[in-house]
Amino acid sequence: KQAEIPSMPENFVSVSCVQFKEFLGTYNKVTENCFMDCVRDFTTRDVKPEESSCSESCLQKYLKMTQRISMRFQEYHIQQNEALAAKAGLLGQPR
Repeated sequence: KQAEIPSMPENFVSVSCVQFKEFLGTYNKVTENCFMDCVRDFTTRDVKPEESSCSESCLQKYLKMTQRISMRFQEYHIQQNEALAAKAGLLGQPR
């Protein structure tokens, strides 16, 4: 007798697929951009030290940028929520 695998909600699977596709798209874009910026010599299979350090710097720069954007996005949403709460508070008060 086979064990039953619990089913996941369809929307969860759909959201997971979309998120994974977005991740792969971002990964491919970063890889391509860093490769194009850093790799110049195709006469050898070996990765030169300057290519390695360039690609590491490129990735670090991208990670820091996405972290900053995420923080600013969170700050924006907090401000929007506070403004909505203040507006709702004003609307809910008797005159």
